[in-house]
Amino acid sequence: MENDWKKIKTYTNAIQAEIVKQMLEENGIPTVALNKQDSSYLFGKIELYVSENSVETAERLIEEAEGEN
Repeated sequence: MENDWKKIKTYTNAIQAEIVKQMLEENGIPTVALNKQDSSYLFGKIELYVSENSVETAERLIEEAEGEN
């Protein structure tokens, strides 16, 4: 991963992380999901990363999406 990627959100639910990742990508923000969950017991975290220049836009989109739910 390049040096200019910043972690914007951490999830414990893989489905929720994937939904947010897809929403960001649909809005033109390349997103990387780093899955640190144990494959057998499904504990751990999924971290979402975006490029440094997209952090503000991504955080705003996530806040808007979470406010609708």
